[in-house]
Amino acid sequence: MPASVFRRLAYHPLAAASAASVCLLAPAAAPAQEPPAERILITGSIVERVVDEAPYAITVVGRDALRSAGAQVNLSEALARVPGLVVSNRSNYAQDLQISSRGFGARAGFGVRGIRLLADGIPASGPDGQGQVAQFDLAGAERVEVLRGPFSVLYGNSSGGVISLVSAPVRRFAVEGEMDLGAFGFQQLRGTVAAPLGGGFSLRASGSAMAIQGFRPHSAARRDLASARLGWQGTADTVTVQASAFRQPAKDPLGLSRAQFDADPYQTAPQATTFGTRKDSSQQQLGASWTHRFADGALRDVQLAAYSGRRNVTQWLAIPAATQSNVRHGGGVIDFDRDFSGADLRARLSWQHVDLQIGAAHDRQTDARRGYENFTGTGDSQVLGVTGTLRRDETNTARSTDVYAQGEFRLGAGLALSAGVRSGRVTLAAQDAFLANGDDSGSVAFRYDNPVLGLRWQVAPGWQLFTSVARGFESPTLGEMAYRADGSGGFNTALAPQVSRQAEVGGKWRSAQADAELTLFQADVDDEIGVATNAGGRSAFQNVGRTQRRGVELAGGWAPGGGWRTRGALTWLDAVYADGFLTCAGIPCTAPTAPVPAGNRVAGAQRGSVFAELAWRSAVVGEFGVEVRGVGRTPVNDANSDFAAGHALTALRWSWGRDTGGGTRLETLVRLDNVAGRRAAGSVIVNDANGRYFEAAAPRALTLAVRVSGSGL
Repeated sequence: MPASVFRRLAYHPLAAASAASVCLLAPAAAPAQEPPAERILITGSIVERVVDEAPYAITVVGRDALRSAGAQVNLSEALARVPGLVVSNRSNYAQDLQISSRGFGARAGFGVRGIRLLADGIPASGPDGQGQVAQFDLAGAERVEVLRGPFSVLYGNSSGGVISLVSAPVRRFAVEGEMDLGAFGFQQLRGTVAAPLGGGFSLRASGSAMAIQGFRPHSAARRDLASARLGWQGTADTVTVQASAFRQPAKDPLGLSRAQFDADPYQTAPQATTFGTRKDSSQQQLGASWTHRFADGALRDVQLAAYSGRRNVTQWLAIPAATQSNVRHGGGVIDFDRDFSGADLRARLSWQHVDLQIGAAHDRQTDARRGYENFTGTGDSQVLGVTGTLRRDETNTARSTDVYAQGEFRLGAGLALSAGVRSGRVTLAAQDAFLANGDDSGSVAFRYDNPVLGLRWQVAPGWQLFTSVARGFESPTLGEMAYRADGSGGFNTALAPQVSRQAEVGGKWRSAQADAELTLFQADVDDEIGVATNAGGRSAFQNVGRTQRRGVELAGGWAPGGGWRTRGALTWLDAVYADGFLTCAGIPCTAPTAPVPAGNRVAGAQRGSVFAELAWRSAVVGEFGVEVRGVGRTPVNDANSDFAAGHALTALRWSWGRDTGGGTRLETLVRLDNVAGRRAAGSVIVNDANGRYFEAAAPRALTLAVRVSGSGL
C-alpha cells in the first residue's frame, strides 16, 4: 500500500457514525483543491488521526492496490492482503463470494453472513445479517476499509467484521475508459465521467458491462453496473444524492463431490445441465445524506441519511421432481422481490478532552417470496429447468431499530480511551399465503446490547499499542428461522441468536521505509447456529453450543529504495467447537444423528492464510510484481469428514502508465494468475447436504487491461 495512505487525514463527519451505524451514506465530493490520496477517512474514527493511530485492527486497501490486483470485478482480487480475512472466489457468479473475518461468516453456504457490508455507507447486508457484494463498484472505489475485531460490534447485528467500500471523490474534471480482456471469454468495458459543476456542485457517473464464459461448462455470466453521484458543498452544509443499478444473469455449475473433484475439478455437476441451474438478480437503489456543521459550541455537526431500493432474484435449483412431490416442499425455483430502506440520524459533540457521537438508525427489508416447481408436465412430456406450479407464497420481513453512542476520552501522556455501545431490536416475521403445505407464518424479536471498550497508548512517534474488548450479537437469518426441526408449521422459535465475547491486543509501528502490525485475538461464542434437520426440501437449524476463535494476525511492508517494495500478511486461526453435538450426515435427515465431538474445527475456517508481494517500479518500464497467496486446509463440514487441501498460488503482473499529452494518460495492466496452473479448491460449499462441497479455483489465467483517462478527452 502506498505510504501516502497513512498520512494525516482530515476529519469527516461520517467517520464516527460509520463504526456505530449500518446505514450511512458517502460524503459529498472533496473540494478540488484538496491534495489527492493525501487524506483518508478511517472507519470508526471520531477525531482526526492517521491510520496507524486507530485503536483497533483495520486495514485500508487503496486505489492503486485495487487497480493492480486484477480487472476490479471481485473483492477476492485485492483483499488477500488483509490479515484475518479470507475472501474465496467461487468462480461461480450464481453464488456470491465466500467471506470470513477471524472465522465469523465461515459457515455460510451461500451469500455472506456474519460480516457487515457497506458500499458508500449504504448497507449491502440486510437487517437479518445476510448480505451480498456483487453490486460493489470496485473500479470507482477510492479504497476498501476492513475492520476486524471488537469494534466491529458497533455496527449492530451480525457484525463479526466490517467491509466498507468508499467511492473516489470528484477533484477535477476527468473522463476514463477501460477495456479488459482475459481467459475463459472474459471481457469488460467501463466508462466514468467526473466533473465539478460550479456553485459547489459535483457529479460522478459510471457504467460497466462484463461477460465471461467461465472455465467450467455451464458457468457463463454477465454483469452490468451503473451509478451516479451528485454532491453539493456549501459553507456549512454538505448534500449527497446517489443512485445505482445492477443486473447479473449467471449460470450455476454447482459444486462437486470428492470423487468428481479428484477426477476433474473443472467439470460441471451433471445436475447443472439437466436442470439448467441459473440465477438472475438485479438491484436498484437511491440514497441521500445531509450534513450541517456548526461553527461554535460543543455541537459540531448533525447528519441525516436515508436510502431505499429494490432487489429481484430468481434462481432455478437442481431439485428432482420426485423430491417436490412432498406436500410440504417449496419447489425448485426461488423467486423474490425485496424492498429495502433505512434511515440514520446522528450528532457529534466535542469538548476539550472528549469527543462523542450519538445517533439512532432503522433498517427494514420486505421480501415477497415465492417458490415454484422447476418442471412442467410428466413422463416423456416433462420439461426440466423451467418455472412451473406455485408451491410457496410468503411475505417475509426483517426490521432493526438501534440507538448508539461512541466516545473518545484523551487521558494524557499518549493515552486515549474509546468506548461505545449499540442497543437494538431485530424483528423477523413471515406471513404465509400458500397454506396447501401448512402454515409457516410466525415472528420473533431479539434485543441486544453491544458494548465495546478500547485503550490506545502512543508509546513513541510511529509506535502505538492498543487493546479492546466487546460483546457481539448475531441473529438467525430469515432462512434459518423459516422451518421447525420437528416438521410442524411456524417459525423456528426454539432457535436463539449467537452471542460473542471478543478481545484483542496489538501494536502498530511505522518508520519512513517500513511498517508492521501484530494483533492477538480471541472470540468465545455461545449458542452457535448449525443444521438440525434436512428433509423434504426444508432445512431446519439448531443451536449447537459454544465455539472458540483465537489467533494471530501479522502484516507489514518494506520499501528499501531503488524502486523496490514488499508487503505481506500472515494469519493463524484456531476456530473450534467447544461443545459436542449431533448433526445431519446426509439427506433425508429428520433428526441429527452424526456426532460432532468437541474440538472439531468450524466448517469453512482455514487454520492459516498468507499473502506475500514483491514489486519493483521504474519510471521507464513500469512496475513488475510477483504475488503468492496461500490458505491452509479447509474443513468442508462440521463432522470434519473431509477437507479441501491447502494450497499456494502465484501470480505475476506488469503495469505501465504514461502521460500522452493534452491531459490524457494511458495505463496498461497484464496479470498472469495461477502461474503454475495448480489444481485447487478455491472455495467449499459448507455443510452441503448433497455432499457436493468443492468448487475449483481458476486454472492459469491471463488478463489484459487498457485504461485511458484525462481531462483532455
